[in-house]
Amino acid sequence: MIDIPEELAATQELYNGDRGRKFITGLPTLIEDFLERWDLRPDGTPMHGVTALVLPVVRRSDGTPAVLKLQLLDEESAGEPVALRLWDGDGAVRLLDHDPATHTMLLERLDSTRMLSTLPSTRDAVLVIAGLLAHLTATPAPAGMRRLGDIAHAMLDRTPAALKRIPDPGIRHTVADCAAALREVADEPGDRLLHWDLHDENVLASDRAPWLAIDPKPLAGDPGFELWPALDNRFDAAETTWRFDAMTDILGLDRARARAWTLGRLLQNALWDIEDGRPLEPRRLDIAHRLRTHRSRQP
Repeated sequence: MIDIPEELAATQELYNGDRGRKFITGLPTLIEDFLERWDLRPDGTPMHGVTALVLPVVRRSDGTPAVLKLQLLDEESAGEPVALRLWDGDGAVRLLDHDPATHTMLLERLDSTRMLSTLPSTRDAVLVIAGLLAHLTATPAPAGMRRLGDIAHAMLDRTPAALKRIPDPGIRHTVADCAAALREVADEPGDRLLHWDLHDENVLASDRAPWLAIDPKPLAGDPGFELWPALDNRFDAAETTWRFDAMTDILGLDRARARAWTLGRLLQNALWDIEDGRPLEPRRLDIAHRLRTHRSRQP
């Protein structure tokens, strides 16, 4: 019997309610089913994120180390196996097997003790992320992938109501400026396959490559929408514009468009916070302010 982490049960209930509780209740049976179906044996302590259980396993037939990833299907995770299959282990974790009915995946095992966040230099970490993004976003998004253009226009539709809920005029002005920037690029959303959540805890070391991406929440769009996590993670105000310039250099992006899409990510986070009744985080407002006033030369 596999022990289900209490923290995972709590987050499933918080975010998914009855559906999350049913998922947690059914996990032991689901795990046993896939251990038998894919001829696996457990090989370590279960790990988890906010919504997924990740169980280290070994293939009984050949001793291949792997991980079994079990999670509820939602709009963000629906494209994960599609993206991983397209990347085919080149810059990202390799997909070994997938069950569409339950969204269960068998993935190659990477070194979970060596996240990119263990790299002491945040500049080095940002350069790794930029290199992975340049590689991953070179792939065209397949038909049927959720589209950044749809997400952008939906955000703009929600913005007027959200602005009315911001009492501070300075913060309200910042969020309105982010929406204005997004409006300038929303009709040209791009067609690359995006990871969407590539920060330094979603990059792991492996034996076959120095660093590989995990846990994509893929969509079709402009690579400029990918920069935000590396600006926000391990935040350093003085490093914001250096990170932005370094990433746009490596990805070969037009900086004005990349700035607009990055401000669109601030708007996305702001809308979630406002609609959930949370205050906007000061560091994110600081990033937006620095990008709005930053005028670096094109590479």
